[in-house]
Amino acid sequence: MRIETQSVNWDRLEEATVPDAPDGDSVSDGLLYAGTLKWFDVTRGFGFVVGDDPSVGDILIHFSVLQPHGRRSLPEGARIECRAVVRDRGLQAVEIVSIDLTNAVEPLPRARSSGDRIDPVALIEAAGPFEAVTVKWFNRLKGYGFLVRDADSADIFVHMETLRRAGLIEVDPDQRLRARIVAGRKGPLAVAVEEEA
Repeated sequence: MRIETQSVNWDRLEEATVPDAPDGDSVSDGLLYAGTLKWFDVTRGFGFVVGDDPSVGDILIHFSVLQPHGRRSLPEGARIECRAVVRDRGLQAVEIVSIDLTNAVEPLPRARSSGDRIDPVALIEAAGPFEAVTVKWFNRLKGYGFLVRDADSADIFVHMETLRRAGLIEVDPDQRLRARIVAGRKGPLAVAVEEEA
């Protein structure tokens, strides 16, 4: 039996639409799906798996289905097998069957007091005004990428947290943005970004 699902852009969910925990669904009602975790927001308590079958689309993972596995979140790149049911906005997992962390990328450790990692927020006051940039590439699993400055074609490092602060979950090559840039220890660094108007 094949269930038709609609394609939903889960990445652009509004703050007020945090999904509820699955309830009232029998696990036996769900079909088995496999995929890779795209992202998981620990604060909001949910994330999405990209199904191995492209026609499936994204599958919502609420933290409550991770609790039987002793977890409240998962790192990006984790392989998941789950039972999911169709909800108003698409598929939602009602049971996690298996979790494989072999290729998962654990979150970067917090900055150490020795100052090894620069906090972009602390550099915003030193940044120039917003200027036009283009996404060169961005790797969500690594958590960083590069922008290209329109003015001089220089590469500018951008961290995932800088994108998240701007409400951007994903960016694509050649996407137009605006960024505030500072001179970092290893070169230009974007400390704030926004979508081009």
